[in-house]
Amino acid sequence: MTTPSWLTVTRGTAPLLVSIPHTGIDLAGLDSRLVSPWLGRRDCDWWIDKLYDFAADLGATVVHTAISRTVIDVNRDPSGVSLYPGQATTGLCPTETFDGDPLYHMGEEPTPSEIDERRETYFKPYHAALQAEIDRLHGMHGRIVLYDCHSIRSVLPRLFGGTLPVFNLGTNDGKSTDPALQAKVAEIMAATGQTWVVNGRFKGGWITRNFGHPQNGVHALQMELSNRGYMHEPEGRGAPDNWPVPYDPEYAAPIRATLKTILETAIDWAGR
Repeated sequence: MTTPSWLTVTRGTAPLLVSIPHTGIDLAGLDSRLVSPWLGRRDCDWWIDKLYDFAADLGATVVHTAISRTVIDVNRDPSGVSLYPGQATTGLCPTETFDGDPLYHMGEEPTPSEIDERRETYFKPYHAALQAEIDRLHGMHGRIVLYDCHSIRSVLPRLFGGTLPVFNLGTNDGKSTDPALQAKVAEIMAATGQTWVVNGRFKGGWITRNFGHPQNGVHALQMELSNRGYMHEPEGRGAPDNWPVPYDPEYAAPIRATLKTILETAIDWAGR
């Protein structure tokens, strides 16, 4: 099967699969239907692909989509069921931003048939790629780690109270990975002196929950970073003149070093 142009799979041989589902800014031709292209990209996980660009050098396999989460969110339940019942969140094909701002002009929201088409065109190929790489790596190693990369603004009153910790590790309340690996990553986060939590507001999305089967040797982690950990994050919602801020390698260096330690630890743990 031919890989779509928007889907990038970089294959390695280490027992680690890195998923980057939310850095895409390709709006798939929706620009004129949206209130603004900028608004359609505001909730992107900005620069996460740059932050983790060392992963392939560690031997990890990396799967990345260029399609914006505004088109379809590949980290949501494909049936449309909420992953966080009773809490505000965005859907499979979002019609509003994290702040609750409408994404589409009135009457331009995706129809059920369009959502089905986007699921077939973008969601299924991404997940098929993840499954194919899981199968390939699992055939080489007794156990593997799937690490799902995310980031979000530090303050989002509609989604959570107060200021989010810098590091937010999700393991579906311990169901998606071995407790020993979770403990090792928690120890690394704690050593940074930054704020951190395990299974707090973000417990892992569909990717973590769907693929994480530790009983079968597939251990899944979601890392949600607060933007301030690696960006000069402005206060408030951000505006076209200050969001996103440019990627600053020097500012990002400390958290990048911690993330590298986490991935190296995952590879070492899986290989034992």
